[in-house]
Amino acid sequence: MSRPSSMTHVVIDEVQKVPALLDEVHFIMESPNPPHFVLTGSSARKLKRAGGNMLGGRAWKLQLHPLTSMELQEQLILERALRIGTLPKVWFSDEETAHQLLRSYVETYLKEEVEAEALVRASGTFIRFLFQAGHESGNSLNYSTIARDVATSSKTVKEYFQILEDTLIGRFLMAYSKSARRRLSTHPKFYLFDTGVQRALTKKLSVPLVPGTKEFGEAFEHFIINECWRINDYRQLDYEFSYYRTEHGAEVDLIVETPRGACLAVEIESTNQPRVADVRSGFESFLQVRPQARLICVNTSPNRRVIDGIEFLPWKDFLLEFAGV
Repeated sequence: MSRPSSMTHVVIDEVQKVPALLDEVHFIMESPNPPHFVLTGSSARKLKRAGGNMLGGRAWKLQLHPLTSMELQEQLILERALRIGTLPKVWFSDEETAHQLLRSYVETYLKEEVEAEALVRASGTFIRFLFQAGHESGNSLNYSTIARDVATSSKTVKEYFQILEDTLIGRFLMAYSKSARRRLSTHPKFYLFDTGVQRALTKKLSVPLVPGTKEFGEAFEHFIINECWRINDYRQLDYEFSYYRTEHGAEVDLIVETPRGACLAVEIESTNQPRVADVRSGFESFLQVRPQARLICVNTSPNRRVIDGIEFLPWKDFLLEFAGV
């Protein structure tokens, strides 16, 4: 049967569930005047394992994120974004419904869909790992310690984290390694893709998130780093991201390197009264490695200021500048 001339676009959702469809898509794309294809899915892992046609050179790979600060603009309420994340259906729901949606997402997708794709076999171990991964989000990963807590091997824990990355549930933030002068951490960090999902995994949705607490600070850092990744993807900036930590504990939350050779050292402080003393040691250590780095402290203050070469930027100003707006 020939294709009607009015059919200009074809959308196939969750294409990874039927890898053989990609051969048909490939065949049609090679024909005269093919339609535009939009292929969506939550993982390329099953396609690769099944030897699926990855349409090399014929398709653009784009990633769709939860709602960003650029999309929400003035509708973005920081405390709400930290509490429930910014998945569209969750964001536009009342608080009670948002909690139910997030719990359902964790129970249905993370615990069942991933297993249903035959990506994991020991479901009990994987579920224990998921809970632990929620608690470890944003921390420097020690696979051996997590393996003991989950009662499995370090190798399995590494594979599980790779599954989460392959299924777009989270992303690794690698340790900065471009220094011959000092010993640096080699352990990656891992950030789940949404603060609401992270809180659902750790069963903290019903717990108030109070400014000034450790939990609020961790959620704020999580949110800012995810926003940087999202902006980088959508704007196709090709930035490289890492974090900096020495064996003596000097640390900078986020290092951003641009294709033009610029370097941003970003410390993330969830306070409206950030102090130089709180960020000085990490910045001074990093400047010995990258003397020309731009030093930025992202915070919740409404005011911009520069002290001792450190730019203290309100989080909204930082994200707007990062996006080039």
